[in-house]
Amino acid sequence: MKPGKELIFLPLGGSGEIGMNVNLYGCDGKWVMVDLGMTFGDPRYPGIDIVLPDLAFIEERSKDLLGIVLTHGHEDHIGAIPYMCAELGVPMYATPFTAGLIAKKLEEEGLTKEVKLNIIPMGGTLKLGPFGFRYVALAHSIPEGNALVIDTPYGRIFHTGDWKLDDGPLMGTPASAEELTAIGDSGILAMVGDSTNVFNNEASGSETDVREGLMRVVKARKTGRVLVTTFASNAARLGTLGEVAKACGRHLVLAGRSMERITKVAKATGYLGDMPPSISWEQAATMAPNKLLILCTGAQGEPQAALSRIADGSHPALKLEPGDLVVYSSKQIPGNELSIGRVQNQLATRGIEMITEKQAHVHVSGHPGRPELEAMYDWIRPEIAIPVHGERRHMEEHAKLALACGVPLAMVPINGSAIRLAPNGPKLISHEKAGRLVLDGDVILPADGATMVERRRLAHGGIITVTVVVGRNGLPAATPAVIAQGVPVEEDKADFLAQCAEAAETAAHKGDLKRPEHYAEAVRVAVRRVAREWTGKKPVTEVQVIKL
Repeated sequence: MKPGKELIFLPLGGSGEIGMNVNLYGCDGKWVMVDLGMTFGDPRYPGIDIVLPDLAFIEERSKDLLGIVLTHGHEDHIGAIPYMCAELGVPMYATPFTAGLIAKKLEEEGLTKEVKLNIIPMGGTLKLGPFGFRYVALAHSIPEGNALVIDTPYGRIFHTGDWKLDDGPLMGTPASAEELTAIGDSGILAMVGDSTNVFNNEASGSETDVREGLMRVVKARKTGRVLVTTFASNAARLGTLGEVAKACGRHLVLAGRSMERITKVAKATGYLGDMPPSISWEQAATMAPNKLLILCTGAQGEPQAALSRIADGSHPALKLEPGDLVVYSSKQIPGNELSIGRVQNQLATRGIEMITEKQAHVHVSGHPGRPELEAMYDWIRPEIAIPVHGERRHMEEHAKLALACGVPLAMVPINGSAIRLAPNGPKLISHEKAGRLVLDGDVILPADGATMVERRRLAHGGIITVTVVVGRNGLPAATPAVIAQGVPVEEDKADFLAQCAEAAETAAHKGDLKRPEHYAEAVRVAVRRVAREWTGKKPVTEVQVIKL
């Protein structure tokens, strides 16, 4: 598909899911991409940490792709860049803080010279073919959250990115109600917007209030270490914790590479100037516990993050003791309940106290609740609402809210939906290829390809391998060797393997070596039948036939 004299919106990620945001706009034969994010693995993908968008649609049309414009620096908006941008071969555009994070990623992958990264000032503009872009600062849980005003020959788009309203922002100056109203006055064809917190009936709240809440919690703690875990990208929260450390007479300790990276980039781009210097882990080990405030990654229970290693006692330097306090200055993201619970149970077992957002005002969201969405629609007044950045239930509810706010038309996309916004839109004109890839070690694979299907089968039922050695007479030269891994037989394993070997030998005696595939299959079926009778499961069963 090639866009003609029309304006097309086509998401390749982030519609029907929270994360992995990739959006295409097309007109006059050209495309632009807004954001290039990733998401994290889940139990559907055994052994996988990073999930990437399938960009086959735009890779096949890369000669018509003009560039990638980034709204902000969260991983679900920039995380796929080091794995996919070189293949696309187009320039990228980002504001200074976001560009700093991207530059570090490119450096780590040895791509600095291969990819052109252009830095656009806050509030700046750029032009790519028939598209004009203007950055509009909005509050979010990372520095330099931005919406984009996108001008085209067929109408103007307001692409919100991730945002919230904050009456007391601690970092940056978001656009005012008057500035947003002026954008609405200029005439907006479509608003493509964040659906994450559409079910929240209250506004997200201000970082200023969180600063006060954290100050109260830490000041009240006269003994022991205080560890605060939060999203590393929330530089305003890191700045708050720096202020809390100073006010409470505690030294700041950073734990987690992403925490250190965000702090470094923030300071290099003019943020966190008042944040006190942190001390090393070695210095922390020599200080009184009540003089330490530890800032730590791992709020979502990530197994390799600093908090998980501190909780299970495997961190090389930082330790917690009974009476210490862990503060979760974060929200529990749906899907992470089990991993967070695992870490919290480990902490509780060791006598470490915990405070979450449920016990104290130590976190606010970076996404808009219903009152904020209603305010934005009142200011922007688009002709069309296109909800994105949410699961299907979030996006459907967002569409209903937009219509209730007086927006004439709304359409809910899914990844791959090609929606004509103008002329005479919105209209679904086609469904294009969209999907997921996984980063498996250093290899990028289809998320539902043969490798992942096999791995799910292995995870579900285990594997049995059978080796049959056949003599010159065509009969087994010895009892077949059987190895079982991940098959639920436990203390009966020896008896189980013996019965499997007996079944394999019986099948081999009856088999026809002149038909090798049928011979091996007969052995496989016989062994798998034993496994099913013993366990009720159907493990992967592989047979190797060796002829003497």
